[in-house]
Amino acid sequence: MEYAMKKIFNQKSNKAKRKKLRNEMTRAEQILWYYLRRHQLKGYKFRRQQGVNRYIVDFYCPKVKLAIEIDGDTHFGQKAIKYDLERQGRIEEFGIKFLRFTNLDVYENIDSVLAEIADNLP
Repeated sequence: MEYAMKKIFNQKSNKAKRKKLRNEMTRAEQILWYYLRRHQLKGYKFRRQQGVNRYIVDFYCPKVKLAIEIDGDTHFGQKAIKYDLERQGRIEEFGIKFLRFTNLDVYENIDSVLAEIADNLP
């Protein structure tokens, strides 16, 4: 079972895309990463641009199976909303909890964003 679970994370086919996303993080992602990196939030390790099956999530805490997405303007069209909900459902099928925030949430309410994330960490 453990071997099968490892195969869903960071598949080699997405390696270049994950690296590109890490190197080109949005401003909102950079701000949140500042607070999540180095076990700063309740001592939990977060990864950025984590592959889950064929998808990539912005941030992931492996210990509690928590994915965090930061949505910018491109996520608000009808097609994007439909795709994001389908994608989120597929990721949740692996027992992963999903939190979603907007860029604006991060820019204007970082304390609330961090509090909500912390509330989802035991």
